[in-house]
Amino acid sequence: MSAIIFIVQTLLSLALFAVLARLILQLSHADFRNPLCQAIVRLTNPLVLPLRRVLSPIGKVDTASVVAVVLVAAVEVAVVFALEGIVSVGPLAWLHEVALEIVRMLLQTYFFAIILYALLSFIAPGGYSPFQSVLASVCEPPLRPFRRIIPAIAGIDLSPLWACIVIEALLILLRN
Repeated sequence: MSAIIFIVQTLLSLALFAVLARLILQLSHADFRNPLCQAIVRLTNPLVLPLRRVLSPIGKVDTASVVAVVLVAAVEVAVVFALEGIVSVGPLAWLHEVALEIVRMLLQTYFFAIILYALLSFIAPGGYSPFQSVLASVCEPPLRPFRRIIPAIAGIDLSPLWACIVIEALLILLRN
């Protein structure tokens, strides 16, 4: 049974990652002509477009994408609870788990994006790739505060290292 739970949870986590990535790309003003962005949009359109017909945006925030993130996280938590045999969960505890799942996925997404961004800057500094431009638009805003505090040492930017340390510390706090 644990293998089935693992497979279902992994597939639902990937779905949550996709809708969360769409929301992050929208909020970071990524170039949606980029092939990676187009792939994420096409992958998430079956869920977001019907919601967009019903929900109008609030300011610059696409409420359909936000609701899609919450819906996928809620389905993931509900399915995993059902597979584990947990049936008597209060609505507040369930909402708490949904919020924790969204925050966990957001932090993990930024953690891996920052690591990939740093690795690409070592492998191909100053080069262009569609993946690198998307990572730059997503990772630069959270790295700016670290760059103001931590200067580059011998031309090496240590802000991704410190950002990953802070993100991992937050993930550890969430586990406890």
